[in-house]
Amino acid sequence: MAYETVTGYCWPQSAAAGESVALHLSSPRGTPVSVEVARVGARREVVTRDGAVPADDHVTPADADTHGCGWPAAFAIDVGASWRSGYYEVVLDVDIDGKRRRSHAFFVVRPQATSRASILLALSTNTWHAYNDFNGRNLYTGATQVSLQRPMAPGYLFKPPGLGRRVTTTAPPDPQMAAHVGYLRLNHLSGWAGSAGWPDWELPFLHWAEREGYTVDVVTNADLEDHPELLRDGGYALYLSVGHDEYWSAGMRDTVEGFIAGGGNAAFLSGNTSFWQVRFEDRDGDGPAATMVGYKGQFKHDPVYGTDRERELTSIWSDHVIGRPENRMTGVSFARGGYHRIGKRVTAGAGGYTIHRAEHWLFDGTGLGYGDVLGARATTVGYECDGCDFTYRDGLPYPTGADGTPTDFEILGTAPAAHFTRTTATRPPPPNEPSEVEFIASRLFGTRDDEHVARIAHGHAVLGTYTSPGGGIVVTSGSTDWAHGLAGRDPQVEQITRNILDRLGTRPD
Repeated sequence: MAYETVTGYCWPQSAAAGESVALHLSSPRGTPVSVEVARVGARREVVTRDGAVPADDHVTPADADTHGCGWPAAFAIDVGASWRSGYYEVVLDVDIDGKRRRSHAFFVVRPQATSRASILLALSTNTWHAYNDFNGRNLYTGATQVSLQRPMAPGYLFKPPGLGRRVTTTAPPDPQMAAHVGYLRLNHLSGWAGSAGWPDWELPFLHWAEREGYTVDVVTNADLEDHPELLRDGGYALYLSVGHDEYWSAGMRDTVEGFIAGGGNAAFLSGNTSFWQVRFEDRDGDGPAATMVGYKGQFKHDPVYGTDRERELTSIWSDHVIGRPENRMTGVSFARGGYHRIGKRVTAGAGGYTIHRAEHWLFDGTGLGYGDVLGARATTVGYECDGCDFTYRDGLPYPTGADGTPTDFEILGTAPAAHFTRTTATRPPPPNEPSEVEFIASRLFGTRDDEHVARIAHGHAVLGTYTSPGGGIVVTSGSTDWAHGLAGRDPQVEQITRNILDRLGTRPD
């Protein structure tokens, strides 16, 4: 008999106090569902529960991956006036033949106008949806659009503890990679669940930050486009990106870049950040978009290709056709980075940064000196890394600015990283398709000949900072795995994070 369990999703995925979120459910054999809603931060705070929500057993449409499930709402979650901004976990339980089966949904409560928080975190929800393979394809298996109105596949919202939980190698390379694949299979999780989702990065970050006494408001990626006033007018001192924040719309870029240009600070404690452009489509009036479009390697099939809307092309932001490299915002790009401690890329790397400018305020109170390695104990550098084009003068690295990185960007620490080639990829490309490094070279330079591939073959994770002309200070970790340094209680990573939040996350008097 097939494994039977309840599945569900929330719509909309973010709401403000006084608004309602619909919970769409499909329950095997029409079994009543126990629903529990809790805000998750330093503590798990249950806000509402219902032990027997009626739910029907719905067929999942064949095109649910691209056009959604279309299930009717089974339950309404009314967001209370006292509910704090944050990530809200929706736990769904059913009893099938005496066995308890569980799955998860989520939504976000946006901050109220009266919020006194000075820090705003946007969850990397676009990336969760790009990798979500519930009932079919994702943007990595041939789809050119994904629906936001469907459940998340197992592993994106909850993961049990266990060896191999991280996709980054934290043990001897071969056993660890086998452990990761085995972990996913043992726990019946999506094969893509190591690459995206709430448990991997934002959960440990918020757990640490709230435990340390910081108040952080939370929104989704899409909220940056749909509600730009939250960042523009919210009085925030600091914008945060944490973890794997790969997919950004033009509206998101406009909001965050406008904030920085106006003197707002930003900390990208993330990697592969804003690498791909996506578009939100299929809106119901003024409501949120139900679909995220991303043609990626199939960009020539994007309807805007070759038109006067070509700057909206869903290729990489650094594509010479788009001409808006993410370096201008973050200081770094995955195009100049790659992988560290994953697959056959820097498999035995240090897992930390070599420090170049230890006198910078970022390192106050850490005891770090020139040449020391930061974060290796917790493998803080791992998975996907962002860097920039740089050269050395008198033994220290300086950006060339040739790739869009601000020329005043200070490179504070680096670690080697490299893109997948045809022989080093964990999922090798078909013979008729370019390898990752070849594709990136073709979009950066308009050609993937050997000379241009060589220009990006040796990348780095780059920890650094710059100040915008408007006075906004931007810090980037250049790695997805910064939050694991907090989860692993690395004292130097913790102190640097405090330095960032204290210095950049305080409202001016």
